[in-house]
Amino acid sequence: MEIKEINEKEVWENFLGACREKTFLHSWGWGEFQILQGNKIWRFGIYSNQNLVGVALTSKVIAKRGTFLFIPHGPVVREKIEASKYQILDALLKKLKKIAIKERASFIRISPIWERNEINNKTFQSLDFRLSPIHMHAEVTWELDIKPSEEQLLAGMRKTTRYLIKQAQKNKDIQIIKSNNIRDLEKFLPVYINTAKRHHFTIFSEDYLKDQFAAFSIDKQIQFFFGKYKGEIVSAAIFVFWQNMAFYHHSGSLSKYSKIPVSYLLQWEAIKEAKKRGCKIYNFWGIAPNEKGAKKKKHPWAGLSLFKMGFGGCRRELVKAQDFVISFGYWFNYIIERVRKIKRGL
Repeated sequence: MEIKEINEKEVWENFLGACREKTFLHSWGWGEFQILQGNKIWRFGIYSNQNLVGVALTSKVIAKRGTFLFIPHGPVVREKIEASKYQILDALLKKLKKIAIKERASFIRISPIWERNEINNKTFQSLDFRLSPIHMHAEVTWELDIKPSEEQLLAGMRKTTRYLIKQAQKNKDIQIIKSNNIRDLEKFLPVYINTAKRHHFTIFSEDYLKDQFAAFSIDKQIQFFFGKYKGEIVSAAIFVFWQNMAFYHHSGSLSKYSKIPVSYLLQWEAIKEAKKRGCKIYNFWGIAPNEKGAKKKKHPWAGLSLFKMGFGGCRRELVKAQDFVISFGYWFNYIIERVRKIKRGL
């Protein structure tokens, strides 16, 4: 098994195009976004007998709580190969440990794109990984197959969701607008900030969102959607369209118009846009864990999860974020993240 850096966009994207388990967090564009953010990255290819069998986009994260290497929703592995996931991960880990020591990173964090099952969990355990105290990206997502016709998709939705979409379509005061202009971030931010204050979550900075839009707009893979009610923007979202998949990435809405189904129509228009672009999967991104009773109702994502699930689809659970400890400094980071998780009610 050999690990080599990949510097050709075409090689990277073509490999991912042949893989089933992937998200835009491993795209070439996400790597370019990390560079715009000032982060050091490595695009590693894992080769077996000269054949590319996996890729791992790795970035160096420098935070107040510590420095670490991070692989978001990866490594991405080609299906039906001779090499096992254990062999791929083992070879990659040997490479990453050397880099971590050189870069003075206290740990390696991997947020796997692999299905959450006993075999994949044990693969990480057997290589001495431990569960991360907090997730970095979505570990439970809600995905919808959008290959069927619009009529079939509507029929597969929750009755209430379908009704609200139709009511919104009849309402002349509701308007959905699409934009590819990065300057429209100014229109998105007020709604985004208002939502963050209401739901008590930390927003991404304006520069973070601007760099993200810049990185993906090169290939026309990102778009704003704005929902207006009587001329006022009351719902807004940023979508990423990549490799026949659509991702509901960032969003916000104003609570004073919560009874007006603007967000339902916005979501439906985004699904139709994804179909026009040839997308087969519509990823609603993160939802609450599959918990029961009072614990399920108290989860901060409970309401948003119910909204997403109303459009039809299925739950997908990924292996939880994994940490490989390099130095004692890891435990300082561990304590801080554990406290953050408790405060967020996750």
